[in-house]
Amino acid sequence: MRYNRHIILSEIGQEGQDKISKAKVLVIGAGGLGCPVLQYLTAAGIGTLGIIDFDVVELSNLQRQVLFGASSLGENKVIAAKKRLEDLNDCISIVAYPEKLTHKNAIDLFNQYDIIVDGSDNFATRYLVNDASVITNKPLVFGAIYKFEGQVTVFNYNNGPSYRCLFPTQPAKGAVPNCSEIGVLGVLPGIIGNMQANEVLKIILGIGKTLSGELLCYNALNSQTIKLNINRSETEIETILSKKEHFHTYHVEELCEVDNNTISIKEVTNQGNIQVIDVRESHETPKIGSLEVTSIPLSTLESQLEKIDSEKKKVIFCQSGIRSKRAVSILNAFKITNCYSIIEGAPEIESYLKKQHKTLSNGR
Repeated sequence: MRYNRHIILSEIGQEGQDKISKAKVLVIGAGGLGCPVLQYLTAAGIGTLGIIDFDVVELSNLQRQVLFGASSLGENKVIAAKKRLEDLNDCISIVAYPEKLTHKNAIDLFNQYDIIVDGSDNFATRYLVNDASVITNKPLVFGAIYKFEGQVTVFNYNNGPSYRCLFPTQPAKGAVPNCSEIGVLGVLPGIIGNMQANEVLKIILGIGKTLSGELLCYNALNSQTIKLNINRSETEIETILSKKEHFHTYHVEELCEVDNNTISIKEVTNQGNIQVIDVRESHETPKIGSLEVTSIPLSTLESQLEKIDSEKKKVIFCQSGIRSKRAVSILNAFKITNCYSIIEGAPEIESYLKKQHKTLSNGR
C-alpha cells in the first residue's frame, strides 16, 4: 500500500518498485539541495540511502532546509535528517555519515553505492565528488543553485560527460559567492533538489530520458528553462583516471588557493592593538552585540579608507568570510598592510563569543 501509486503506473509496476527498493544511493550534503532529494527518495522507497555531511543545523538553514526544525538547531545535519527520514519511511535503511567527505574516504564510500547525488555547496567538494565518481564509475546526479537560478544534470552516465568536461578548471577560492553571501530564494533548492531526485529514479527504473549530456538551467523569476549541451572530453576523463592509484593521498585544500591573510576569531580574541572592521551592508544581520567594530560596507570601502587605522592590525569579517577576503585584497591594493580576514562568518563569531563570554573591542 505504501508504494501503490508507483506500482499502478504501467511504466513502473511491481518490478520497477523492486528496483527502487534494491537501489543504493549516496547523497553528498544534507543542506538546501540534499533535504528535498532525501525527502523524496526516502518516500519513494530507495532501499539504502546514505547521507554524508559534517555541518550542524543553524537558524538560517530553516528558510529552505525543510527536514529540520527548531528542535534540530545545533545538531549534526545527518543525524537530524536520519531521525526525520526514519519517521517518513521505516521500511528502508538510512546510513548516516556525520563526517567530512575527503579524498581518503570517498572511493571506499562511493563503491558501496549505485548512484551519487551531489548536494554540496562549494567547488572543492564538487570536483572531489566528480573525480571520485569517475574513478568508481558511478553515475553522478548534479545540482547547483544561485540566487533565483538553478542547474541540474547527470554526469558520468553511460559514457557521458563529467563535471570537468563542463568546467575543467576550478574557480579561485572566494571568486564565486555562496548563498550565505548573496542569498537564495527558499523554494529554489526544493525545485532543483526534486529534479535531482527525479533523475535518480529515472536512472534506477531505466525509463524516460536522463539529463546526461544536457545541463538544464531553471530561472525561478520567469519560470523559464533552457538546456545546454555538454560534450564528453576524453582528455579530462583520462586525467582524472590517472589519479586513481594515489587519489587517497590528495587533500581538498590542495585544490584551493593558499591564503595566508586569514585569522580565526579565537586568535583575534587573544590579541591587542587591533581594529575590527565589519564589511557587511547596513541592511544585513544586526551588528554583533559583544563586538565593537568599525562598520564599512564593502561597497563603500574604497571611499572610506580614512576610517582605517594604519597603526593597528586590521581584522575584517562579514557574513561568511568571502567579502572579508575581498576587503583585504582591496586594502592591499591601496598599500594598506597588516590586514586579515576572519575565517569565520558573523554567526560563528557571535556563537564563539557567547560561549567564551568575552568582549572584543578596538585596541583592547
